[in-house]
Amino acid sequence: MYQILQARELTNNIWLMDVHAPRVASSCLPGQFVIVRAGEDGERIPLTICDYDAEAGSITIVFQVVGASTYFMKSLKAGDSFHDVVGPLGCASDLTKETPEELRKKRILFVAGGVGTAPVYPQVKWLKKQGVMADVIVGAKTKDLLILEKEMEAVAGNLYVTTDDGSYGRSGMVTKTIQDLVCAEGKQYDLCIAIGPMIMMKFVCKMTKELNIPTVVSLNPIMVDGTGMCGACRVTVDGKVKFACVDGPEFDGHLVNFDEAMQRQLLYKTQEGRAYLAAQEGDTHHGGCGMCEG
Repeated sequence: MYQILQARELTNNIWLMDVHAPRVASSCLPGQFVIVRAGEDGERIPLTICDYDAEAGSITIVFQVVGASTYFMKSLKAGDSFHDVVGPLGCASDLTKETPEELRKKRILFVAGGVGTAPVYPQVKWLKKQGVMADVIVGAKTKDLLILEKEMEAVAGNLYVTTDDGSYGRSGMVTKTIQDLVCAEGKQYDLCIAIGPMIMMKFVCKMTKELNIPTVVSLNPIMVDGTGMCGACRVTVDGKVKFACVDGPEFDGHLVNFDEAMQRQLLYKTQEGRAYLAAQEGDTHHGGCGMCEG
């Protein structure tokens, strides 16, 4: 059992929990995720590791209430426990494979949208420990939906907050802030890392391609079971079939077929849609055994 050390609501329907998971905390890296189960018969839920403390043996997860399992999870309090916490899973950020000297030569921009702020935070925090101060754009629909602003401000070189309705920070979509920083304010970036809703990442990549900024995206929003077996996170990258949970979650954003991925998300929501995808895609429907039963 994995005890919950802290549980609090960050904003409407978005919750943060610190969980005692010493083996995960001692070996995880930014960009990786865990699979949690609230009970023995509970649904497997993949969640990015938002923060970790190897000394305390704890990890931090952030989740949005979108279904029955996460609705139950929000009722858990400090002192309660998860039945399972499996991880770390997925590939760590490519940034972790570079030396501090190499990283310090790069001008890096992170773009976080909504709950995507949670997986951006550990990467920015890790970079700061390497002596690299990255710029960060955090976007939300309204001020009330912003999360982790103070935490991000403490680790970012420059933090740019933007709201779609202009209720706080800069006004407009994150793409407008990217354009303003580069074209109006003269900022130059060697790398952009974008994490958020699929539609946001699509248009960030469209913008950064025009600005000639290499861009990495994290496709954790389309993961379901976290093993490659369900077929939910099947995506085409540079014409090749990949699975976000086993091959990613990070990919070259300029090579991702976002339109196909978003269409699959809609189809995957229904039993009929899942059966259609399994029949259409055959052995490539999932990245597990290759013997899909639909």
